[in-house]
Amino acid sequence: MSDLASDPRPAPSLEIEAPDPSPWTTRLVSLAVASALLMEFIDSTALSTALPRLAQAFSADPIHLKLALTSYILALAVFTPASGWAAQRYGARRVFLLAMLVFLGGSALCGLSQSLAQLVGARVIQGIGGAMMTPVARLIVVSSTPKDKLISAMGWFTMPAMIGPLIGPPIAGFVLSIADWPWIFYLNLPIGLVGAIAVRRFVPKGAPDREAGRFDTPGFIMSAIALSGLIGLAETAGLPLLPPPLQLALLVVSLGAGWLYLRRCKMVSRPILDLTLLRFPTYRASLLGGTFVRLGIGASPFLMPLLLQVALGWSPLKASAVTIATGAGVLVARPFASALLKRYGFRSALAVFVVATAIITAVPGLFTASTPMGLMIGLLLVGGFARSSQFIAANTIAYADVPQPRVAAASTLAAVSQQVGLALGVSFGGLMLHLTRDVGAGGLTPASFTLPFAAIGLVTLLALPVYLRLDKDAGASLSGR
Repeated sequence: MSDLASDPRPAPSLEIEAPDPSPWTTRLVSLAVASALLMEFIDSTALSTALPRLAQAFSADPIHLKLALTSYILALAVFTPASGWAAQRYGARRVFLLAMLVFLGGSALCGLSQSLAQLVGARVIQGIGGAMMTPVARLIVVSSTPKDKLISAMGWFTMPAMIGPLIGPPIAGFVLSIADWPWIFYLNLPIGLVGAIAVRRFVPKGAPDREAGRFDTPGFIMSAIALSGLIGLAETAGLPLLPPPLQLALLVVSLGAGWLYLRRCKMVSRPILDLTLLRFPTYRASLLGGTFVRLGIGASPFLMPLLLQVALGWSPLKASAVTIATGAGVLVARPFASALLKRYGFRSALAVFVVATAIITAVPGLFTASTPMGLMIGLLLVGGFARSSQFIAANTIAYADVPQPRVAAASTLAAVSQQVGLALGVSFGGLMLHLTRDVGAGGLTPASFTLPFAAIGLVTLLALPVYLRLDKDAGASLSGR
């Protein structure tokens, strides 16, 4: 079995045929791929709203329903490393459209599931499609946009995707009030069809790179085992899902695979996950700080529906009226991102917004039956604004110092770190909720959520020291400051 050690060439960047640098063309490309991703975000937020209903349908513990979230995120983390190579080897648009078909097939299987185990399997299929869809979409935008237009392009790229969290909860609440839960997944089918048409119409085919080299299969297997083991341990911690001897074996296998992968990284010129990119300070800060933030906020989509629907006894439709506030705050932040970064710079903006995000993330732990609904909505609206502003800044500065030929590898590693952070966040929030519930009578009450929300807020705050270590002029070439 040969590797890439004998190939001294740097990883080729994805090439888009005859990119037009005009703002209008950049927007069309960004919106085309983002319109297809809209279904993914609607799906994830709608599923979160439907978790209590699924627990009833499958006669499962509500806390165990986090498997429906983490199984999807796990598939994203495992298969995302293959996305960059596949996009280079076969063409980004072709890979993107194929990934959409896989995602839609998984959506149909989710709606046909008769048990939690079947739903988890279908979510894995969805995750395989999403793993090849989201990072390739980001790669198309980053690789076809001049750096001085990147903030604007990322804003247009993320705007339709942010509409998903805004309309996903009310769609789910409405659907659950008039139909059964499978229609949550069936709604993806028409959205995906529209997205595919937009991609074929506006995204250039691109030129497949026949010199992309061989796929690093051993590295992929090692990284897959390491990531799966890590997330699997986090998912089963504190729960009677695996006996301790199996958990210990999983830990040993995961650590061993990780160690082998680190050794292989030094032997090949194009590792499946290029960890040498962490030597760029802005990229390192974006990944590390972003991981802490996602560790914190990753649990919110899991905890909020259970708090509102189970602990407070609200209907899915009423609960969605509160949870859409976060999506609304995210959407409102879009137009202000460039101006804020130009005025205050990346370091100051990241520091302020991560503190605000941490505080608002912890606040729902204080919600009770007597908390005014308007106050809940207002707080989550502010939290969505802070969270969105933080992620726009962090995702943009990640590429400030990365050379263009290494953008593909940087995009892949960033996508994997994001999914690992989210998966660990869901597992951490579920563990905190499990521990809190065990202290009481076994049921979920508003008081059961105080510790979990406080814990994820504190974890989010761990990103602050990371961002403060950035140079005060970091990313100035992107912000125009």
